[in-house]
Amino acid sequence: MGWLIQLVVHAVVLLIIANFFQGFEIDGFTSALLASFILSVVNLIVKPILVVLTLPVTVITLGLFLFVINAITLLLTAAIMGSSFVIDGFGVAILAAIIFAILSALIHSFIVDPITKR
Repeated sequence: MGWLIQLVVHAVVLLIIANFFQGFEIDGFTSALLASFILSVVNLIVKPILVVLTLPVTVITLGLFLFVINAITLLLTAAIMGSSFVIDGFGVAILAAIIFAILSALIHSFIVDPITKR
């Protein structure tokens, strides 16, 4: 149940980001939901490998390099999705990864967690 809530929250965050940036486009809620699922699978499989391979850089940058890894996973998700999810460049992907992390954390802490703790 928690995984489904996380998928929906991530889909909503992707739609919010798409409304604020020109270089970040997604077709609709179903595409956002599919992108959220693919992003979850990419984060499950690819992200741990990238984190281990870039561990020295991540330690030197005090964890800020994880935003670059998140941007790479977003770009990989966009590549898998094709024309229904488009990110125009790496800079947009990094900015989207930062905003994605902030919005996801805010939505989970202020909306999802209080509802699920009832």
